[in-house]
Amino acid sequence: MQTLILPITDSNSLAHALDVLSGGGLVAFPTDTVYGLGAMAFDANAVSKIYMAKGRGQEKAIPILISDVDQIHRVSSGVNDYAVKLGKKFWPGPLTIVVPRHPTIPDVVSPLKTVGVRIPNLNVTRELLRLPGPLAVTSANMSGQTSPSTAKGVNAQLTGRIPLILDGGVTPGGIPSTVVDCSGEQPEVVREGPISLEQILSALE
Repeated sequence: MQTLILPITDSNSLAHALDVLSGGGLVAFPTDTVYGLGAMAFDANAVSKIYMAKGRGQEKAIPILISDVDQIHRVSSGVNDYAVKLGKKFWPGPLTIVVPRHPTIPDVVSPLKTVGVRIPNLNVTRELLRLPGPLAVTSANMSGQTSPSTAKGVNAQLTGRIPLILDGGVTPGGIPSTVVDCSGEQPEVVREGPISLEQILSALE
């Protein structure tokens, strides 16, 4: 497989990315943390290619990136009102919200009854996400290797394994997102990050 690298700011590049994704392929692109490797979230065969490309086991769930808060209802069934409220308060940004997984989300995305959802704080990434809709996205690296912050870094690890890399320069990086479980009656912080429990509780008052 030949790996093509295109600038993400080129409108033709986004159109090509949509073609690849719609055809069940994988695309690597920048996020507000590191480069991500994405597939159509509702396409089980496409998502399975993420594990193969990375050499990763399927026991770990893959988060879903969306472009706006309303899309959460496409990937979650029975989402709590407070989960939507947190999304409207902190998205786009470093908050991953764990919600009940919608029945249309294949098991290969998450072996659990829940799934993590986030809106990245990078305009060009959200523009990409608006085209195909929700994407299952994990870091664009070989399993166990460093998560790359440049397209060159992605290519060094995944060349020949994926068809397309969108080059958006160096990613902003930073601290991994706060993960809050919103599948129950009360929010529970699973992983601490830039957004504190106090901020989360304050937003729900």
